[in-house]
Formats: sequence, structure tokens, C-alpha cells
Amino acid sequence: MLIGHREQGAAFRAAFESGTIHHAWLLAGPQGIGKASFAKAAAQWLLARAAGPQSGISTESLDVQPDHPTACLLRARSHLDFRLVERVYADSEGRPSDKLRRDIQIDQIVRRPKSKWEPPLSESLRSTPALSSWRVVIIDAMEEMNDNSTNALLKMLEEPPQGTLFLCVTHSVGRLKPTIRSRCRLVRFEPLSDEDVARVLDDVRPDLSMTDRDALVRIAQGAPGRALRFASIGIAALEAELGELAVAGPQAATARALLLSRSLAAKAATPRYEAFLELAPASIAHAARDRRGPRLARALALWEKATALAASAVALSLEPQSVAFDLAMLVSGLAET
Repeated sequence: MLIGHREQGAAFRAAFESGTIHHAWLLAGPQGIGKASFAKAAAQWLLARAAGPQSGISTESLDVQPDHPTACLLRARSHLDFRLVERVYADSEGRPSDKLRRDIQIDQIVRRPKSKWEPPLSESLRSTPALSSWRVVIIDAMEEMNDNSTNALLKMLEEPPQGTLFLCVTHSVGRLKPTIRSRCRLVRFEPLSDEDVARVLDDVRPDLSMTDRDALVRIAQGAPGRALRFASIGIAALEAELGELAVAGPQAATARALLLSRSLAAKAATPRYEAFLELAPASIAHAARDRRGPRLARALALWEKATALAASAVALSLEPQSVAFDLAMLVSGLAET
């Protein structure tokens, strides 16, 4: 069941019902807010409507009953008229690998890889749809395509095969070529409400404690995908530690910061460290909302330093313990304001 994005769903259903649906849709918005989930729900709904039976298909949303034949085929990854194009685990020769490719490469679009993992998209589009008059291709995400694969896809968008619908996910529409944008119907997506984020977490991770769920809703900022990244690390405890740092005196703060940084330095703690990089600046920003005058200026200065340090930590591969300590001490600076 798709949660949120009701207006976008209504627009998609109306376009299909009108019989004039555009052949390519550009689904644009911040990362993690559910654009790919929308694309998969829209693909399932359209393929189910096109193939039948009509029972089990909603007329008021993009929901399709789990026991519908189309839903069963998609769940088994055996639907003949559906294709998902995304980065794959393969080496430069197309052989299966444990490393994720940096981008979506041209051999996924028009050249058959040397391995047998999957034929290129062009081969899938040569024949007519098998189960109805429609097929759906999802590209996730457009900015992860390199120039060669983008140009190859552009030719398909310029001369789309009959009965083919492209659902193209993008986190930054401004980075795409104008020729891509001009051939797609642009649909913008906004972050979900806290209530919808909570519903997603309840649906995907019903095992979460209420404390962790509430903390994840706060860190999500409308993007459930962001929350789910940190759903297994005990986010509430990390958030509580930041809260303690924000009110600790200088001596206690130094000791707390040292213990916390050591706990985040191990390789096994990488998910918690990555969460900390986002949580620390966010906790300062949250505290700044209740401050005025010089106290606000001090908090904003701390936030700017924390944001810059967190951003450079990944880009420059800085030493985790040192970064975590410095960030923790910046958070502790709130106690002085």
C-alpha cells in the first residue's frame, strides 16, 4: 500500500483513464520521500488494470490486492512487461560482483553484457507487451546514469515503443539534460507529513519501539527512506546522548564526547556513525529554534560548523573518532548559550 502522494496518484490514474497518458513521467523530489515506491505502485496498478481481472484494483488509489495475478507476478520478479533499471552489482565486464556499480551503464540499456545476469533494456523493448497492451520501465535514478546510458535512453524517449510507459525517478531534476526533461511529464513530490512517515515505519518496521519510532520520525524530515536507513541502530539512545551533551558542563561534556567518539569509531559502528553525522547538526538546529538574540547567533554558528564538518567527513574520508569527538563538542557548546 502506497502511503502519501495522493495528488500525484490521482493525476496518474486520471491520465490513464483518459486514454492520453504521456509515455514518460519524471518523478522529481528529495531523496527518500517515496518516489520509487510511487513508481512501483503506479506500475503495478497500470499493469493490473491493463491485464485484468479488475477486481482487487482500487479506483481511488494505486492499491492492488496482494493476491491479484499482476501483484503476484511482480512480487516473484517474473512479470514479462515490467523492467526496473538501476545500478547493479557487476564488474566492468558485466560479470556479477559484490561491488555496486557507480552508475547505470550503457550495457544495461543497449548492449548485452557478457554475463547472463540480464539482457539490456533495448532487447526487452523489441517485442510487443506479453500480458496486455502495456509495459512499464522504471529508471531509478536518472542522475545515476552516465552520459552514454543517458543518450541511449534519450533515443527511446524520442521514439518510444508502442505501449511502453517510462517512470523516471530523479532526486535533482536540475541536473538532468534539458532534452530529457522536455520529453517527460514532470511530477513533483514533496516530503511526507510526520503522520505518514509514522505510518510507513509502522508498516515496514512494526517491531520498532515507540521511542525509536518517534525519534526516526523526527530525523526523517518527511523522508521515510531516510528514517529506515537508521531503523536498526537504536536511534533514540543516540538522540538521548546528544541531548545530554547539549546540557553538560565543559568537563562532563569532554568525557562524554570521548566515550561517544570511541564507540562510533569501530567499523561495525559505521551505521551509527553515519546517523550521528546527520543527527548532530540536526540537534543543534532544533535547539536553535527556541533561542533569540546572542544565544541564537551562537547556536547558528555551532550549526554551521557542525554541518560543514559532517559534510566533509564523508567527502574527505576523515577519521571517524576525531570527527565524532569534534561534532560532540560542538553539540556541547549549546550549554554555553
